[in-house]
Amino acid sequence: MMFVADVEAPAPDSISNSFEKYAHFRDLNSGGKAVLTLCRDTNLGRDVVLKRLRPEFRDDKIELGRLVREAKITAQLQHPATVPLYELGIDDRGDFYFAMKNIVGHTLFEIICALARREKEAESHFTLNRLLAIFTQVGEAIHYAHMRGIIHRDIKPENVIIGMFGEVNLIDWGAAKVWGMPYDDGDEDRAHLRGGTPLYMSPEQVLGNRSVDERSDIFSMGVVLYEMLAQREPFRGSKVRDTFDNIVNEEPVPPSEAAPHRNIPAAIEKICLRAMRKLPADRYPSMQAMLDDVAKFLDDALQRGTR
Repeated sequence: MMFVADVEAPAPDSISNSFEKYAHFRDLNSGGKAVLTLCRDTNLGRDVVLKRLRPEFRDDKIELGRLVREAKITAQLQHPATVPLYELGIDDRGDFYFAMKNIVGHTLFEIICALARREKEAESHFTLNRLLAIFTQVGEAIHYAHMRGIIHRDIKPENVIIGMFGEVNLIDWGAAKVWGMPYDDGDEDRAHLRGGTPLYMSPEQVLGNRSVDERSDIFSMGVVLYEMLAQREPFRGSKVRDTFDNIVNEEPVPPSEAAPHRNIPAAIEKICLRAMRKLPADRYPSMQAMLDDVAKFLDDALQRGTR
């Protein structure tokens, strides 16, 4: 909520653009090798999120390089479904950070869980058409990134946030790669070559191939679409190794069979399964081609509804 006092204050005698302009720090999480902190930008009177390395990694040149790379990649993505990045700087401890918009809302993962529990409010609000609209906005952000030579490599429902007014944001470009970017020393570790999250990796990511391209993101988008349709992951195994084996070797159960109560249309199921084909050449050639098929399905459904 904004109040008059927030914007009608007299001009200050001085103003600082250094780290001291941030105040009221509240940790959000410290997953992985970075920590997210919510704080107040006292110059503009708004909350922002800072991303910094955890203390044990502050002197790790490889991780520092990745943090700075993530900031620069995120800053290049000027799309309605990507998060605005405000600045890259050094804090009062001498550590690098970047500041970005504070996104408030629910993750797509939370929404899928509510649908899996068959919560009436979620089912009434997140119809198939609404879910496909969300999917389309994420896909458009991915297509935009691909046109800029950027591969996300970690597309998953937890990285999609639906805001309070329906806005869609694809976050966390920490695993992203730019075409032509050399692999750093840490990339010799196959786990880092994979990038991403096991349940949503493409077969080529699982195998640690260096030739991962845009079609890997298309595979991950197919997995996300499957989960939106069936409220379960297509390749989950009892252990990570089993999940990897399923991704590389096993065909997924069609979503209409995994969730018969959802009445999943055959045309959407076909789109989903094509995106998850094992060989990149057998998938959609581009994110836009996949979105075109989704748009055609929605147009056809609209036409059928108006007859």
